[in-house]
Amino acid sequence: MTIDSLENGEPKASEIRATGPAGEALATAPPMRGPLDLAVAHWPLLALAACAFMLGVAHAFETFGKLAPCLMCLKQREVYWLTGTVAAVAVVLSRTAWADKVRRPLILLLGVGFLYGAGLAAYHAGAEWKWWPGPAACAAGGAASTDDLIAMLKGAKVAAPSCEKAVWVFLGLSMAGWNALISLGLAVASVFAALRKPKAV
Repeated sequence: MTIDSLENGEPKASEIRATGPAGEALATAPPMRGPLDLAVAHWPLLALAACAFMLGVAHAFETFGKLAPCLMCLKQREVYWLTGTVAAVAVVLSRTAWADKVRRPLILLLGVGFLYGAGLAAYHAGAEWKWWPGPAACAAGGAASTDDLIAMLKGAKVAAPSCEKAVWVFLGLSMAGWNALISLGLAVASVFAALRKPKAV
């Protein structure tokens, strides 16, 4: 360590600098990346994890909560399957020579997929609140159980759950309402990650 000057017999912290190998290592080391930079750099992986989590929650409600999905619920799941596939492709290609070329287009594609999912979920939530009618195919019956779905697979005629009735509400929002907010957040994060250049490791 070298000290440029003394003040009252004590070295100033700002005037103490490392020399030798340690100093050279600090000077050449890349800047530390914060949580935001890490999230941007690894957004495809985080998006894949988000899709898996949302699908897991949906299937948990169906399996353990005995809440069978309506037709619009299934459509919203399809969005996560599709965006999850795009995210998985982005993760794989991020390890190849094409990483720099495909990163932004694939992440923007994720943003479009999540935005579509947000719109679909918002439309579903609006139908539940009776702001507008849901699709004609969704107005068949009330809530169905998992046993009803099994019966349908066996050939029995069971009415599909109605898309216009919220069977689960938390803090004033149904599952479709929460999905709309989460999907919109994922869409915004995807666009941000696509437009922000990740810092080098």
